[in-house]
Amino acid sequence: MAFELIAGSYCGAAPVPETALGAWNFDPFLLLALTALLILLRRDARGVAAVAVLTLAFVSPLCALSVALFSARVVHHLLLVLVAAPLLAVALPGRAGRGSAAVWFLLSTAALWLWHVPAAYDFALRDMAVYWVMQATLLGSAIGFWRAVLGQEPGFQALLWALAGLIQMGLLGALLTFAPQALYAAHAVAPLSWGLTPLGDQQLGGLIMWVPAMLPYLVIIGHLARQSWGRAAGGETAGGEAG
Repeated sequence: MAFELIAGSYCGAAPVPETALGAWNFDPFLLLALTALLILLRRDARGVAAVAVLTLAFVSPLCALSVALFSARVVHHLLLVLVAAPLLAVALPGRAGRGSAAVWFLLSTAALWLWHVPAAYDFALRDMAVYWVMQATLLGSAIGFWRAVLGQEPGFQALLWALAGLIQMGLLGALLTFAPQALYAAHAVAPLSWGLTPLGDQQLGGLIMWVPAMLPYLVIIGHLARQSWGRAAGGETAGGEAG
């Protein structure tokens, strides 16, 4: 991809360990957007928590660290799609129109996998406009998916879609972990300053996506299972009383 829209890395230059903790991002437009979202969601604790997660992802030194390390970028993406997105899915107003879980599963999976294609990934890290397209499509499709899943009546279908999300995430993580060579030019040099080879950094990112990423899914699956069990038990109790 030879052309550029807004050249440069949004989160700045890749930091070295000595400067990483001071690499905060105080972009006024970002801070204004986060403040507006906080005002909108201030009455819902889940919405406030989502804004805190977005602040961690985009304002804290994690933003700059994700320019240096693929493994940090994986953490950044997981915060968006597995923590901020489900919180926003239940906190944002207008939750009635949630759409098809199947459609949102395909869209969110396609967004996650396509942005990990090396050419697309590298393009996003060297062009600020493409970077924000990446963030918007990852977060937006994940919100749509979780709205569809969490908006369903508790039952087997909601559990199945959450499990499908876990499986596709784990599969992508496994592919990255066992790839025989480093895939991303954006992280061809910077990991060396952190005592990692580019391939080792990629493998660490794949492991994070493969194993720790299961935890948010398991929490949500457990929540859905508990809701389903409670609904079933309530139905049996009501049926017994009616009898």
